[in-house]
Amino acid sequence: MSSKLEQLKAITDVVADTGDIEAIARFQPLDATTNPSLLLKAAQLPAYAHLLHESLETAGGDPVAACDHLAVAIGAEIVKLVPGRVSTEVDARLSFDTQATINKARQLIELYASRGIDRSRILIKIASTWEGINAARVLEQEGINCNLTLLFSFAQAVACADAGATLISPFVGRILDWYKANQPQLSFAADRDPGVESVTRIYNYYKQHGYNTIVMGASFRNTDEIEGLAGCDRLTISPQLLAELADDQGELQRRLSSDNSGEPQSRISYDEPGFRLAMNEDAMATEKLAEGIRNFIADQVKLENLLRDL
Repeated sequence: MSSKLEQLKAITDVVADTGDIEAIARFQPLDATTNPSLLLKAAQLPAYAHLLHESLETAGGDPVAACDHLAVAIGAEIVKLVPGRVSTEVDARLSFDTQATINKARQLIELYASRGIDRSRILIKIASTWEGINAARVLEQEGINCNLTLLFSFAQAVACADAGATLISPFVGRILDWYKANQPQLSFAADRDPGVESVTRIYNYYKQHGYNTIVMGASFRNTDEIEGLAGCDRLTISPQLLAELADDQGELQRRLSSDNSGEPQSRISYDEPGFRLAMNEDAMATEKLAEGIRNFIADQVKLENLLRDL
């Protein structure tokens, strides 16, 4: 029998959640995703040392601009290794500024174009705030495809689909983290994982209502969560968990399918007040979105300081 990783690839598009070229070459995913935290890790690998200096020089010594050049430089290397797309993230400090997010996304696409890489190979990652979702609406109409990340709630998923986002990255492990911290008296076995349940609901809703937005589960804590979403459109997985799946020769059961999307769900939509109220009512999503943005900003600043100190 083939490994669980090979079985998963037969029913789900597997994406590498890393900026490590060696890991991407080993596991041969369809796509790859990066973010400020992953870029910070990648920037400390010997294989990328020359890119740091090149990016800083190209940016005229400006460490903030150099981060964009570095993200694109690493993305350009990854593009050579995957047949699909590379996700490159907009500065998280722009998460609540629609126009600034649009401008940054256009700039990143221009940097890729200067390297001869067509926009069809790139997804621009944007935090799933109301402002970020509306930036994606504009960018998608311009042919700049977007990956809406830091997605923790059903309201975010609905708004992203209505905005025409190419792809969403609903987080799994971070949802579980929140429930374990806030409801320690409960048991969250593999079949009751709240992160898996959240992505399953979103996937089924999209399929029932004919949305083309791709559902890509993200932020996994263990392989049980991954197996619980086998059959999802895409799953973005860390090298460590990819290795565990590659070493497991057990049978993988399909869990999600567009042919069996569960109990019917009524179609809904949100205007801005409705979206903000829904987020306010969801303590987990509100807290994890804010925390995720803060953490990405912190790692962005660390990366800028690393470049500044070269």
